[in-house]
Amino acid sequence: MGLVAALEWLGKPYRLCRVDMLGEMREPAYARINARHETPALVTDDGRVLTETMAIAHWFAARDTERRISPDPLSADGDRMRQIMAFINSGFTGAFSPLWVALEMDPPRPAMQASMREFGKEAVIGRHDKLEAMVGDTPYLVGDRPTLADALFIGVARWLEFHEVAEPARWPKLAALRARLEADPAVIFATALESGDSVAGSGAFRGHVPLTEVIDRFGA
Repeated sequence: MGLVAALEWLGKPYRLCRVDMLGEMREPAYARINARHETPALVTDDGRVLTETMAIAHWFAARDTERRISPDPLSADGDRMRQIMAFINSGFTGAFSPLWVALEMDPPRPAMQASMREFGKEAVIGRHDKLEAMVGDTPYLVGDRPTLADALFIGVARWLEFHEVAEPARWPKLAALRARLEADPAVIFATALESGDSVAGSGAFRGHVPLTEVIDRFGA
């Protein structure tokens, strides 16, 4: 969802492909797009498939000629954006991994799942404490308008409530940032698309492509 919001901020034409992560993504055919059976995956303008969130985000930044979603790459703000993105994509997002594993464990192993939930919640709280300390005095993570750092954050932030870890208000700066982002038209649009709802966006979104077509045209 965060990367879709970033595409809306970027304003360049794009299309999307829905992937059932508990079904289609695990099928052998999907390995032709990503052999690790993961999302997201980006098909570039020249038909190459690029995977991994950070790689896709940097691909966006390299084409952000009007600096809509990223600062000058040689500036201090550029360094700060990449630093925060790296933290969010690694430690912050990774802290939720035990919670996802416990949720999706099949067949269930209650004792192990309980331990993983306890460990995961402690890790998530710790990482929120660290990110709260990294937030500055600007409205967004890097400056006065959203960047790719905010896109990565808002895509993961809602997991806090999903896994019933803690109340967002425990981290005032992050809660205020979330409120600003969740009221942003691009984030509203991306969230609605994710839910299958129809809302107006920036006009950059050009429709959905069936997964079978993507695999047939661009799969290795």
